[in-house]
Amino acid sequence: MLERSDPARLDAAGPLPTLGACLPRIASRFTRSGALGVVLVDAAALGPIEVAYGGEALRRVTGELGALVVDLARDALGIDDLVVAGETGRSEIVVLIFRDASEVDFYRREIPELRRQIADGIARRGNRVAYPYLKQIPVLPTGTGASLRNPTITSETQLRAALEEARQEADLGALVAARGRRKRLFELVLSRQIYSVYEPIVEVETRTVFGYEALARGPEGSELHSPLALFATATEQDLLFQLDCLCRQSGLRGARDLPGGAKLFLNVRPTTIHDPAFRAEAITKTLEACGLRPSDMVFEISEQESIGNFDIFREIRDYYRRLGFQIALDDTGAGYASLEAVMELSPDFIKVDRAFVHGIDQDPARQELLRALRSVADRIGARIIGEGLDTLEELSTLGGLGIPFGQGWLFGKPHPLRADL
Repeated sequence: MLERSDPARLDAAGPLPTLGACLPRIASRFTRSGALGVVLVDAAALGPIEVAYGGEALRRVTGELGALVVDLARDALGIDDLVVAGETGRSEIVVLIFRDASEVDFYRREIPELRRQIADGIARRGNRVAYPYLKQIPVLPTGTGASLRNPTITSETQLRAALEEARQEADLGALVAARGRRKRLFELVLSRQIYSVYEPIVEVETRTVFGYEALARGPEGSELHSPLALFATATEQDLLFQLDCLCRQSGLRGARDLPGGAKLFLNVRPTTIHDPAFRAEAITKTLEACGLRPSDMVFEISEQESIGNFDIFREIRDYYRRLGFQIALDDTGAGYASLEAVMELSPDFIKVDRAFVHGIDQDPARQELLRALRSVADRIGARIIGEGLDTLEELSTLGGLGIPFGQGWLFGKPHPLRADL
């Protein structure tokens, strides 16, 4: 029975050692034990962090991922086992375990169980690793490999073969998983298994409901329940237009019991204008069937999606404004060109991202930013909605800044408007 590793060895400060730097130790331990097992985490999907935020941000996240893998594998590792960063140019975390070649259970049970343990742990705890660069960590494929020491060839050659075996298994697993996600999403779209919940938007001064934002949800208890998972899978599988159309239809269908005088806020994308159900004659009939008028509707345009596509979004804005709809600019402040988006699109409502609202009662800098944005909004005839309200103190501060509307869990979690949904 191998002695378990000393926890202090796995908690050393700094980044993981690299595979290259550990080659002499790997060769020695492989030769002594006779069998090598590999569990590999492919972190290539974190690459967009470097494009958006720079190499240091990616190194930070990869380092956090390495620390998480160490923590997840801790109880399974023997004193000779290693957790290392992968080869130069590859974003990988590699767990190397060394066992006596006679230990059959090491191959049958130990390596697969360690892979499962690491994969499940990353799925549960990985969002903390990616924060604040990603809202949700992407799927990071894992794979396993193994080798029995052959003294007629170098240990480096055998290690490379075991690593390649693990990469191939990770790639194959990723393909199978992607195919499964596509089948589940395709069935969801065909069977229209989308429903909407509604988050209240409240007048700050009177604390009465001004409107509701429709938020799409997938089947309860499924991996596609959250909107992040839904739209990430739809983007991956080239089903975004179909899902988007279904979500808008669901938002309208569930709003048939919208309280009189309340406005319905509905998210739209650049392709909305190409949806036959949302062209002039069709949308008018749909609204009539739901007991709604264009003046009851506010179409939300994401700031982050609009950047670089102002001409497209102005086309959407002008088309739907002519039909009587109003326009809101969503997530203002989440991107790098907020004021440009506000001036280019001249929305009727400006929804300020929760990053600028959270804790605003204790942050003079946030208050000054909101005062400046309110001044811009006043000049173009727009009204501001503060998103992500959690406390009465935040709400009171918005009122003192002259912000007319607020939205967030302070007013309750999103819920269906109809009891039969």
